Amino acid sequence: MDRSIETRVDHEVENWLRWITRWRPATHRGRSRLCRQCFGSPIVAAAGLAVDVPHVVQHALSMRMRIVIDASVDEYTELNLPLLAHELNLSERRESARAYRPAEGLDPEFRGLDLDPQPTADAPYLFTFSELADQQPADLQPADPQPTPTQANDDDEQSALLPPLTPEEKAALSAELRLADTFATQVGRRVCAELTQQRPRLLAAIAQFVEPQVQALLADLESTLDSPLWPRNP
Repeated sequence: MDRSIETRVDHEVENWLRWITRWRPATHRGRSRLCRQCFGSPIVAAAGLAVDVPHVVQHALSMRMRIVIDASVDEYTELNLPLLAHELNLSERRESARAYRPAEGLDPEFRGLDLDPQPTADAPYLFTFSELADQQPADLQPADPQPTPTQANDDDEQSALLPPLTPEEKAALSAELRLADTFATQVGRRVCAELTQQRPRLLAAIAQFVEPQVQALLADLESTLDSPLWPRNP
C-alpha cells in the first residue's frame, strides 16, 4: 500500500503545482460557513497550508488528496469487502437515476464547494443548482395515477435489486463498514506522512505564486480605503 500511496500523492501534488501557477484570487464570491473539508483538516496541516493560505488553495490540495484516499478505499472494498461493494454498487445505480447532478464531473479544486454563490437582495435566482441537484425524476414529470405495465415491471425490477437484508447480513455489513473506515484512516495517515515530505515544494509554490498576489490584493484594498485618522482633502 505504501508505494501506491506515495506514487498517487506525488502525482496529485504535481497536478496541484501545475494548477497553482494559474490560480488567481477571486473577488466575487463569499462563504457563509466554514468548509468542512478544510477547516481543521489534518491533510491541510500536514501540507503546511493551515495558516495564511487562501481557502481555495487549501481546498484544491485537500480534494486531490481525497481522490487518493477514495481510490484506495474503493480498491480495498472491491477486493476484500464483497457485501459492502455490492451495496455501494446498488447505491450508485440509484444515484444514476437522478435527473441532474451538477456537482459531478468537476475539477478537484471545485469539488465540495457550494454549488451556488451567495444571493443578493437585488438579484434573486430563478433557480439554483442546489435545487436541481435535489430533484428526482418524479419531480420533473407529471404524476401518473395508473402505472403502465412497463412501469410496473420497472418497479418490480427495482425492488428486486433491493432485497431486505437479514440480521446476519446487517451484522456482516456493519463489520465491513468498520473495516473500510479503519483502512481509510490508515490511508489518510499515510497521505499526511507523504505530504509532510512534500511540504517544502508546497510552501515554495505558495511563496512564488500565491503570496505575491495576496499582497498585491491587500495593497490595492488599502489604497482605496479611507482611515478615520487620515486627513480628508477638501
